Amino acid sequence: MTLVPPPLDLADPAVVADPYPAFAAARAQAPVQWSEEMGLWLAFTHAESNAVLRDRRLGRIWSDKEPAQRFESFNLIHRNAILEMEPPTHTRLRRLISAAFARGHVERLRPWVQELADSLVDGLVERSAGQTPVDVLSGMAEELPVAVIAELLGVPAADRPLLRPWSNAIVKMYEYGRTTETEDDAERAAAEFVAYLRGLAAERRTAPGEDLLSHLVTVRDSDGDKLTEDELVTTCILLLNAGHEATVNVSGNGLLALLENPDQLQRLREDPALLPTAIEELMRYDSPLQLFERTATEDVAIGGITVERGQKIAALLGAGNRDPQVFTDPDTLDVGRTDNPHITFGAGVHFCIGAPLARVELQASFGALLGRTSSLELGAPAVRRPEFVIRGLADLPVVLTAR
Repeated sequence: MTLVPPPLDLADPAVVADPYPAFAAARAQAPVQWSEEMGLWLAFTHAESNAVLRDRRLGRIWSDKEPAQRFESFNLIHRNAILEMEPPTHTRLRRLISAAFARGHVERLRPWVQELADSLVDGLVERSAGQTPVDVLSGMAEELPVAVIAELLGVPAADRPLLRPWSNAIVKMYEYGRTTETEDDAERAAAEFVAYLRGLAAERRTAPGEDLLSHLVTVRDSDGDKLTEDELVTTCILLLNAGHEATVNVSGNGLLALLENPDQLQRLREDPALLPTAIEELMRYDSPLQLFERTATEDVAIGGITVERGQKIAALLGAGNRDPQVFTDPDTLDVGRTDNPHITFGAGVHFCIGAPLARVELQASFGALLGRTSSLELGAPAVRRPEFVIRGLADLPVVLTAR
C-alpha cells in the first residue's frame, strides 16, 4: 500500500509556523486536494480559492455543534450570523446591517481612530525610549481595534476590558484539534457575551444614542423588516470577533514582515503615500485568516475534481495570496505592489462587511508607527501563536525610538 502524504500536515509545527512552503509544494501537485486529516477538500490556488468563495453552489451551511445543550450559546451566535447564512436570508440580514453602517459610522470615527493610534504609539515610544523592547501587540495592536469596535457599538469604557477575552475564547473553536477545555471556555464566553449584549441592547431601546448598536436596534428596511434580538446580538459579536481578530493579526504579522524586510520599511518611511498599497500588501503577504470552509449543496466541479453534495471544501486564503500565476514574486514583500487582487477579505456575497473599518484602523496604526518614530527594530524573536486557521503572533517585542 502506498501512503500518500497529506497535502497539509497541521500536526507539523513547522507548517503552522510558516505554511507558505507547504502551500507552494502542494500547489505544484494539484490545485485542489483531499485532506483525510481534515475531512475536506483544500483549494491551493488563487483561481480555485476565488471560485470556492464565489460559487453559489458552495454555501455556508451552519450545523449546530453537538451536544446542542452543551453549546447552546455558541450555536446561537452562529445560527444567526450573517457569515453562516446564504441568500435569501443572508441578503435580508446584510441589507439591514449595511443600512445601519451607511449612517457614516466609519467616517465619523476616522479622526478618533487616528488620535487613539497616535496616543498608543506615543506610549510605546515613551516606554521603549530607543532601548527597551516593548510588546507592540498588547500595547497597540490588541488595544486599538477593540477600542474602535467598542466605541462604534457604544460599549461603556468600564466594560471594554471584557470584550477581547470573550472574543479570544470564542474564536479558538475555529481551529482543528481542539481540547475539551477550549470548547468549554468558548461556550462560557459566548454565554457571557450574549447576556451582556442583551442587556446593552435593552438600554439602547429605551435610551438610543448615535452609536451603531442604537442604529442596529432601530433599523428597518423598506418592508418594515428589522433585526431579531438574536440577530442583533450575533451581529455585534461577529463585528468584534471577525473585525478585531483580523486587524490585530494584520498589525502583528504586517509589522513583523516590515521588520524582517527593512528595505521595505525604509521605502515606506521615505514615501508615506505608499501606505494604502502597503496595507493591502501586508494583508496579502501573511493572511490573518488562512482557511474558509464551504459546503457543496450539489455536485460541483472545481480544480479538476468533483466536490460531492454535502462535502466540504476550503479556500486556503494564504495559499491563494501567494499564487505565482497571479502575483509577481509572490514570496517577496512589495509595499508598492499595485496589481494586488488578494482575497484576504473574502469574495462574493460573503465579502467582509467590515473591510472599510479595518482599512481605517490599519492605516491609522501603521501611519502612527511610521510617523511618530525614527526607528523600529525587533527587540527579540517574535512568538507565533500555535493555531493555523487564525494566524497571528503571541507577542512582538520592538524597540521604538522617538522621531
